This record gives sequence, C-alpha cells and structure tokens, in this order.
Amino acid sequence: MARRPGAEPVTARLHKALHRARIGVRKTGVDYFRGDGSDWLALVALLISVPAIAAATLWHPQWVGPTALVLPVIAGGLLLRPANLLALYGTSAAALIVEAVLFGPYDEGPDRITPGTVLVVAAVGLFGLLIAQFRSRVGVPWRRGGTMLFDLRERIRVQSKLPRLPQGWHREMALRPAGGQSFSGDFVVASRTQGGNILEVVLTDVSGKGMDAASRSLLLSGAFGGLLGSLPPHGFLPAANGYLLRQDWDEGFATSIHLVLDLESGDYELLSAGHLPALQLSAGTGRWEEKTGTGPLLGVYDGAQFDPVKGRLRPGDVLMMFTDGLVESADRDLTEGIDRLTGEADRYVAGGFTGAAWHLIEAVAKDVNDDRALLLICRDA
Repeated sequence: MARRPGAEPVTARLHKALHRARIGVRKTGVDYFRGDGSDWLALVALLISVPAIAAATLWHPQWVGPTALVLPVIAGGLLLRPANLLALYGTSAAALIVEAVLFGPYDEGPDRITPGTVLVVAAVGLFGLLIAQFRSRVGVPWRRGGTMLFDLRERIRVQSKLPRLPQGWHREMALRPAGGQSFSGDFVVASRTQGGNILEVVLTDVSGKGMDAASRSLLLSGAFGGLLGSLPPHGFLPAANGYLLRQDWDEGFATSIHLVLDLESGDYELLSAGHLPALQLSAGTGRWEEKTGTGPLLGVYDGAQFDPVKGRLRPGDVLMMFTDGLVESADRDLTEGIDRLTGEADRYVAGGFTGAAWHLIEAVAKDVNDDRALLLICRDA
C-alpha cells in the first residue's frame, strides 16, 4: 500500500512512542528518589514483603521470627504517606493474625506469637505513623530531607569562603559550630570590589547557636552576600539592619563586623554592629591593639548609625576578628578570654599564621558549647 504524502512511517512512530515511554519511566524513577513522585511503587513492594515475611515465619521460624514484620513497618514510616501507611499496617496486622492462628496459643511453644510480639510491632507502627505525619506536615520526604540539610550546610560553607588575595596578603578562616553540629549561627561573607583592589569582609554572629540559628544564618548569609559590594561600604550595615527588622523574628538580632580593606595601601575601616572588637598585631611593637567601631546590634531599632574606626595594616601586621564563643564563657569574662586568645596567637608570630585559625579555636575554645568563628588577615613582611 502506498504511504500517504507526509505520513510518518510506522517504525518511526513506534520508536517515538518507546522513547516517550522510556523518558516517562526514567522521570518517574527520578522524581521518586528525589521525593517528588508518587509512593505507589514503595507501597506495592512493602505490601508484597508482608506476606513473604509471614510465609517465611511459618516455614522457617528458627530463621525468621514474627517480629520481622517490624522491617516493612519501619520502611513504610520512612517511605509512605500516612494514608498509604495505614494500608500497610492493615496488611501487617492481618499477617500477625494469620501467624497467631496457624501457630496456635502462645504458651504451647517457643515459636508462638506472644503478646509482647504484638506490642513490639504495634509500638513500631505507632512510631512510623508519627514519622510519616511529621514528614507530611513539614513537606520534606525523607529521601530529600537529608539531601536538603546537606545542601544547606554546603551553601553556608561555600558562602563563607574568602576570595583569593593578591601576593603579599594571606587570609585564614575557621568555623566551629556548637556541640559538634554541622550548622552554625556564625557566618562570613566576603567580596573583592572596585576592580579587586578593595576587600570587604563581614563576620556575623546570629542570635542562638547551632541548629536553632542555622535557618536564620543561611537566610542572612544569602541576603548579606547580595548586599555586600552592591552598596557603598557605609551603607551595608544600615541596609542589613533594615533587612533584619523586616523579618520580624522573635530572636531577630545579630552582631556583625564589617572590614573594608584597601589591598594596595593597607588602609582599612572597621564598622561594627554590637560586635566584639577586632585585634591588630603591630609587627613593630609586637603588641595587640583593639579596634572597635561603634554601633548597635542589628535588628534592634531602625535608623541606627554605625561609626567606623580606621587603621592601616603594614607589612608583618595581622588583623584578627572573631565571635564571642571564642572568648566568652560562664567561668571567665571577656577580658580574660581576649588575653588568652592573644597569648596563644603570639605563638605564631615567628613562624607565620598559616593554619593558625583552626588551631587557635582548638587551643582556647575547644569544648565550648557555642558557635565559634575566627578570621585572620595577614600582610606579609
């Protein structure tokens, strides 16, 4: 039979249909493992596993016990939505009833169904239902929950990286969250502006610590990173203060210190929003000097003013900025903490400060239950 003009060959249509089917299957699989797709595949697999476990329990009770039914119940709590989870629970309960009937009364042998077995499976099922309801309320499937937290942690780390500095300059930075967690309420954002001649660095300490401050820290680090370099240096902290006020958080304050450093001359300005003073080591005298700008906490009141303090980093000088977790604790005051920090930092004057940031945190605040951040800017001698 002659093919009509413009008609597509059957084989070509068949290839296109198969290609669309493959794409659909692949997309469904990708969506499922990302947590965006339906959970029907997991439901079917778990429903099949329940009678399989029950049959194994009846045939080989010495290898598979009745409590093995908790395995699909636990998996269902992690994989299924609450409505589908109830169907799995119904199937598991039916399997327990069948096992109890076929095994006989629990007092006739060691392999019989005991009330304890039923209670264990029921308790695990209740726990799984609570997990499923929590996931449903939050809207984060377990398959993406861990990935999301990992992504948040990596974003904070990436945003806290300092830009490369020209020859003659060195920078060190270390962050240690409270309690050994992966999330911190301290963060750093930095940028080189004006053709790379100006280094702007902002070190911020968000109220709270660890996981409690992680979400606010991530939000603020993204916002501050967008503001930095987009505004004149003296306009950054007022804009950051306004942004924080608009969030209307219950714990909506933060401290921040903003360094504006000329990489050619070494001249700098420090603007502070209720933050601890920076410390400058003078190579000529070998002494540490406090550099304190004046300004209130971010997020306290509108129209706040932030007055800078000026200085210069000469060859061999070091500028150190840090958060309060490094120098403050219940058993020592701020002055004592700063003295201890500078005393430890003096050990690196002769050999250089390469790798010193992490070691300084370990030396002065290793077991402190607070977020700690330390930043060093060194001008080579």
